[in-house]
Amino acid sequence: MDKLSVMQAFRRIVERGSFARAAEDLGVSPALLSREIKLLEESLGSSLLTRTTRSMSLTDAGRLYYDEASGILDAVTSVETRIRDGAGAVRGHLKVNASSSFGQTVISPILPEFLEAHPDLRLSLSLDDRVVDMVEGGFDVSIRIRPAMPDSALVARKIGTMRQRIFAAPAYLARAGTPEGPEDIAGHRVIGFLLADHLTKWALHGPSGATTLDLDPAIRVGNSLVLRDLLIAGQGIGTLPDFVSNEPERRGDLVRVLPEWELPAPEIFAVTASRLGMDAKVTAFLDHLRAAMEA
Repeated sequence: MDKLSVMQAFRRIVERGSFARAAEDLGVSPALLSREIKLLEESLGSSLLTRTTRSMSLTDAGRLYYDEASGILDAVTSVETRIRDGAGAVRGHLKVNASSSFGQTVISPILPEFLEAHPDLRLSLSLDDRVVDMVEGGFDVSIRIRPAMPDSALVARKIGTMRQRIFAAPAYLARAGTPEGPEDIAGHRVIGFLLADHLTKWALHGPSGATTLDLDPAIRVGNSLVLRDLLIAGQGIGTLPDFVSNEPERRGDLVRVLPEWELPAPEIFAVTASRLGMDAKVTAFLDHLRAAMEA
């Protein structure tokens, strides 16, 4: 039994969630893949997968084997890459995925300097406000903003924290009045972000503790940059992440509403598919991104 090949096959089965899809990826038959995993389980004296006609799940032993085998495979890939391309060489094709707003306001401005520093690198940047399948899309790294990352076959590394505050244009507040407390928000025209967990429920924390607002946004959009522009145009009150609000707030186009109150601060994660690991090009990109975010 070729242990590395079996490890790779087992990891692909776990990541793809089925023998059939893993077999298609690997160019073998599902029956052959099933026999290989059965031999592996027999050699270990333990069941790694619980299978039914409709579902598949890892046993405790399977989770342990998956985690350890992934580390071994990533280490082998890293060594081979360093030998083939030169230790620490930043080259090849880097495929990055991020939300539209984060990509346009944070990633786009840093790309020229990053690409000039690494002229041998090819780059594909995909911007999508919905969560994508990294394995299906073949992405090296995806930037995701979440309160926490769920357990999965993906590897998430925290690279920052996002502040989420309430904003409106001075003209809107002059016309509609400035809320003096969270309870006043419901009396205003609220603009909501369709993909946010807080579309209709704002969990705010401030000087007097925590409070939750149940809202029915009159306007709902699926892009933070569109939401920003509507707020600047005086169309209502809404929440924005700091990387979207910083510039219009600095210019005075937007002002904070209830400045002592904020929504929970989600984390910014760099997510990689474990089979891809953290090679030189991903490490260089994330180092450059962290430095820009901390500046």
